[in-house]
This record gives sequence, C-alpha cells and structure tokens, in this order.
Amino acid sequence: MIRKQQATTALRMRFAYLLSLAIMFFGFESLSAESFYFQDSRTITGTVTDADTGEGIIGATVVLKGTTLGSITDVNGNYSLQASSGDELVISYVGYESTTVVVTSASNYSTSLNPSTQSLSEIVVVGSRNENRTVIDSPVPIDVIDVADLANTTGKVEINQILQYGAPSFNATKQSGSDGADHIDPASLRGLGPDQTLVLINGKRRHQSSLVNGGRGNSGTDLNAIPASAIKRIEILRDGASAQYGSDAIAGVITLC
Repeated sequence: MIRKQQATTALRMRFAYLLSLAIMFFGFESLSAESFYFQDSRTITGTVTDADTGEGIIGATVVLKGTTLGSITDVNGNYSLQASSGDELVISYVGYESTTVVVTSASNYSTSLNPSTQSLSEIVVVGSRNENRTVIDSPVPIDVIDVADLANTTGKVEINQILQYGAPSFNATKQSGSDGADHIDPASLRGLGPDQTLVLINGKRRHQSSLVNGGRGNSGTDLNAIPASAIKRIEILRDGASAQYGSDAIAGVITLC
C-alpha cells in the first residue's frame, strides 16, 4: 500500500514537472481548455431533421458553443463529434432558425429545425448560360451557334450581323466613309482589335482583308465574304488562344464549319 502511494505521488510530481515545462515554453495562452478538451470528452451522435417534413437536413452545421469544433450532417442528417456533459451544441442551417442543445449523459440527440420566418429578398435573374448552345464543361467557354436557326430568328443574311445578334462577345459595326469600309466591316471579339481574332474555315486559317481600318490601324477577316448558306454552324472560343494559334488569336477563335 505504501509503495502504491509512493508511485502515485511520483507520477503526480512528474506530471506537474512536465506541465511546468510546457507552460514555460508555450505560455499560458496555448494551454487553453480547448487544448485539453478531449481528455474528458466522448463521442456523441445525433440527427437534424426538418420540423415540418421530418426529413434529414443535409449540410447542417453543428458547433460546440465557444469553440471552433464541430461537424456537418451527412445525406441523412446524421452527425457525430466529441463533446462532454454540459457542453452546448449550436445547430444551424440556411433558411432555418438556429437552436441550442445541451449535452447530458445521453449519447444520441435528435433535433428538429423550424423554417425561418424571415423571407429572402426578391431574386432577379439578369442573365443565364444556355447549356444547349454553350459548352460549360470545358476549361474555356465555347459557343456553338446554328447559323440556319439564328438567321431565321434574326432575319439577317450577313455573318457579321448574325453573330452581332447571337454572340454577346462579338461586335461588328457598319461604317460609311466612301472607301473600303462600306464593304468590309471590322469584326472583333471581347473589345480587342480585328487583327487579334483568328478565323478558321473547317480548321484552316482564313486570310485577312487588305483594308486597313482608320480607327485602329489594323485589318481583320472579312466574314461577310462567306455566304451564310454555306455555313452549318459557327464555333466561337471566347478566350485567348495565342499560346496555341499565335498572336492573331489573342481575343479568341471563330471557326466556321
């Protein structure tokens, strides 16, 4: 019995010595309650459900009050985390009223959240991306335009005018100066110069026109020289591709097929 008491005393003295060393090197702030939290905790589980439907809420947040420790509910609304008796669990989710649960000796807790009475403000959609036309699963945005459908919708026959109404990043402005600008409209992508947009016909480069525009001092490809009836679809790469095609593809690439 005496040996046992001596061993216990020696163990306590060793623990006190190690604790004093830790305080000396790390300071009192690092030895917070959260640092020794798991010494007196246990694993508890629970379920978060909708108070109206009874279905589990996916992604609800369960946090120990006053700490950064917590968990998130799974697809069935279940969660698990380490907690001690007397701790408070703050359970919240977007669109629901938050609630607090006090941990007791039980190991499982079921909580129902009531929908929030505060309604969200009006949501106005000012733009969208149509999956039927825009390829959204690629690293860069690509528009695939059916020329026949777009021509019937807009009533235009020139390629520049068809793209002007169908592609938001495309711009072509008719000019009148009693020169070549009356016949060749400079077209551009993303507000860059006409000579920085590459035009391909069935994968082959289309030459640029010989007309030098007075405003920018450069020349672009005359898209109107290609009849719309000879084109099935137009693919527009709305991103820089100069690393692959060269400096004439800084604004993007227009492919006529």
